[in-house]
Amino acid sequence: MRIVSWNIRAGGGVRVEAIAAQLAAWNPDVIALSEYRGTPASLWLAEALEQQGYVYQHSTANPRTPAVNSLLMASRWPMSRMRPRPSPKEPRRWAMFAIAAPTPFAIGAMHVPNRVTGRKGAFLDALLAMAQTWRRGPALIVGDTNTGRIGIDEESQAFDRFEDDWMQGMEKTRWHDAFRRIHGKELAYTWYSPNKGNGFRLDEGFVNRRLIKRMTEARYVWGELGGSTRRDVLSDHAALILDFTD
Repeated sequence: MRIVSWNIRAGGGVRVEAIAAQLAAWNPDVIALSEYRGTPASLWLAEALEQQGYVYQHSTANPRTPAVNSLLMASRWPMSRMRPRPSPKEPRRWAMFAIAAPTPFAIGAMHVPNRVTGRKGAFLDALLAMAQTWRRGPALIVGDTNTGRIGIDEESQAFDRFEDDWMQGMEKTRWHDAFRRIHGKELAYTWYSPNKGNGFRLDEGFVNRRLIKRMTEARYVWGELGGSTRRDVLSDHAALILDFTD
């Protein structure tokens, strides 16, 4: 079983055909996209994914404000919306689903607001509270957290003590940072500042104790297009690819 989580940047724009081709090459069973939108480009991408076999989809985009960043979940298996309590009160940036895979599991997709919005703390607090009270079996949460560990996930100082404590809190409640579980303290950056070029790991997956034993790999991969050497040719974020035994 393979899951791909990817921030596709501003709805995909003119890159959507290449994004669809890249997702097909990665061949996941479940896809969680952030910065999906209700724009023509994003809608085309959803249709392309449906043609690839991802016939079960849910978007948090609102057609009345199509340019607002939202989420898309696409699956080869049937899925149904879950509304665990507590959970973040951000309907565009948070959604959770039960996936009717051969071995069922739950997956939450997230796009945590930036610190400057003033909404980041409440969002992270709600995620941690949900993780602490979760009793619904195998599950994971994936997406762009805009968050990392001090000195480990940053090429220059960016994360504060609250964010670092939140990352450690998820681990203490046994929702394991998937990449760190496999690769320890190996440096890996999923987004680079356009001004100074400094790298940060902003995209994570947290896998609970009921599912972690099935995880075999967690890696970051940049989208590719032809012979381009630009790491951000398809998106300014790397995708997180998670593999599990069936």
